[in-house]
Amino acid sequence: MTTLSAHVAHTLARHVDHVFGVMGNGNAHLIDALERGTGVGYTPMRHEAGCVVAADAYFRASGRLAAATATYGAGFTNTITALAEAAQARVPLLLIAGEAPTSGHRPWDVDQIALAAAVGARTYTVGRADAGGTVVLAVEHALSYRTPAVLALPYDVVTTEVATTTTQGGGDVGSPPEPRLLPPLAPTGPFAQAQLARFAERLASARRPLLLAGRGAWLAGAGPALGQLAERVGALTATTALGRGVFPDDAHDLGVTGGFGAEGAMELVGQADVVLVVGAGLNQFTMRFGQLFAPGTEVLQVDVAATATHPFVSGYVRGDARLVAEALLVELDRLGSAPSGWRESVDVAAARAYDAGEELAADGRLDPRSAARRIAELLPEDRVVVSDGGHFIGWANMYWPVASPDRMIMVGTAFQSIGLGFPSVPGAARAKPDATVVLSTGDGGGLMAAADLESAVRVAGGRGLCVVWNDGAYGAEVHVYGRQGLASGPMTIDEVDFAALARAVGAEGVVVRTLADLDALASWRDRSPDERPFLLLDLRVSPTVVAPYQEEILRANTSRPTS
Repeated sequence: MTTLSAHVAHTLARHVDHVFGVMGNGNAHLIDALERGTGVGYTPMRHEAGCVVAADAYFRASGRLAAATATYGAGFTNTITALAEAAQARVPLLLIAGEAPTSGHRPWDVDQIALAAAVGARTYTVGRADAGGTVVLAVEHALSYRTPAVLALPYDVVTTEVATTTTQGGGDVGSPPEPRLLPPLAPTGPFAQAQLARFAERLASARRPLLLAGRGAWLAGAGPALGQLAERVGALTATTALGRGVFPDDAHDLGVTGGFGAEGAMELVGQADVVLVVGAGLNQFTMRFGQLFAPGTEVLQVDVAATATHPFVSGYVRGDARLVAEALLVELDRLGSAPSGWRESVDVAAARAYDAGEELAADGRLDPRSAARRIAELLPEDRVVVSDGGHFIGWANMYWPVASPDRMIMVGTAFQSIGLGFPSVPGAARAKPDATVVLSTGDGGGLMAAADLESAVRVAGGRGLCVVWNDGAYGAEVHVYGRQGLASGPMTIDEVDFAALARAVGAEGVVVRTLADLDALASWRDRSPDERPFLLLDLRVSPTVVAPYQEEILRANTSRPTS
C-alpha cells in the first residue's frame, strides 16, 4: 500500500524529469512525495503562473515534457494566463493542481475544470481506483496533441492509501503502460499524392523559389530535409520568429520574416514567384498584415492543421513536415529538376543587414538598435535567448542570432501576453544547464513578472543574464495608441531602478546609459560561470526609437475602415 500522492509522484517520474511548483494545501503531499526519492527534479517558483511558464519554456528548450504544480483555488486561477499561452502555442505540459474534495465544492472553490476548458486544456481527475493510469492518460494526451493537460488532485483523496504492486507506483507487473503517442501524420486526403506531385512541379519550374519554415518544421525534425529541398531547387530560405535556425545552411537564409525582418530581405521575399510554407501558421505578423508576398505569388503550404491557415494559400498538403519534405525530394528526383540559380544571384548578407542606429537618440538616451547590436557582439556563443512580450521584442529577434529554434523562446507571443519573461529563465536553465540563458524584457513586463526575478537569479546563477529595455513606458501602447491621440499618462511608467531590484535578490545589477557601460557585460562574460552572479543590465533606452514591426501595426490599425 502507498498513498495516492506517492503513487501519482512515482508514476509521474516515469514520464517527467522536472516539476516547477508553488506549494499549498492542495499539492503539499504530492511535492513531498516527489522529493522523497522519485528522481524528479523540483524547482520552487514564487508565483503560480511562473510554474506553468517554466514548464512551457522547459519543453521549448529541450523537447522534453515537464510539469507544473499549484494548489487549488487562487493557486489554480493564477495559472490561467500561462495555461492559455501553452494551449495556443501548442506546448505539451502537465499542470498538477489541487482540486475540491470529492464531496463537493467548499465556499472558496471554483469550477477549475470549466476554467481549464475555457483556455483549451483538458482535465484528468485522479481517483483511488486507477491513479497511475490517469497520470498516463494525461501524459498521453499532452504529448499526442501537443497541448497542456491538467491533472486534478481532489483534496480528500491525496493521503488515501491505494493498492499497487509496489510502493514505487508500479513495477514489471501491474505498472501503468507507457503512453501511446500518435505517429507522425503521413500526407492525408484523397488527392495528397497528386498535390505532392504538383508541389514538386511548381518548385522545379519556379524561377525564384522560396522556402519559409516555422516552429512546426523544427518539432517535426524537418530541418535536414528542408535544407536538401532548398538546395535541390535553388531556393532562398526564411523562417518565422519561432523557427529561426531551422535550416542547416544560413548562407542563403534571409532570416526572420514579417516585422522583425530586414527590409532588404523582405524585398527579396516579395520577389519570390513560388513559396513553400512548412510548419508555419502564417499569422498577421509573419505576413506583414498581408504585405509579405507580392500579388500573384503562388503560396503552397504544408502543415498538420485541418486546412490551410491563410487565404493566400493556393495549394495545401496536410502532413508531417519531415515526411512531406522527404516525399517532395523523391518527386523532384523523379522530375530530374535542376536548381533555379536565384539564390546565387543575390547578396543575402547585405539583404539581411539591419540599421545599426546611433549610440544615443535625440533625447540623450540609448538607441536600442545600437545597444542590441553591441550586446550581440558580447553575448556568450552558447546561449538560449528567452523573450518577454512588448515593444522591445523586435530587438532580440533582429540583432541576436540563435543557433536553432530551441534557443529562441518567446513564451507569451501566442496569447499576446506580457509579464512571462522572468519565469521563463528557470525553465530554460533547467533544460539547458550548460548554456547561458539571456532574457530580453521590458520595464512593464518586468514589473509584472517581478515575483520570479528571484527564481531566475536563484536557478540560472552565473549562467543567467537579463537585459531590461527600460524606456519608462508601455512602449507598444505608446507607439500605436499614443500616436493616435489617446491619453499618454496611462501608458507611462515612472523610471524603475531594475539594477537595484536585481541586487536585492543577489544578482549583479548595472545601469547602462552609454555603449561604454556595456563593458560590464564583457567583463562578466569573461569570468567563469561558477565565479560570477546572475547579471541584469538596466538599459535606459529612448522611447522615441520605434521598432519597424510597430510601424506595421500602426499602419494596419490606422488603415482599417471605421464603421
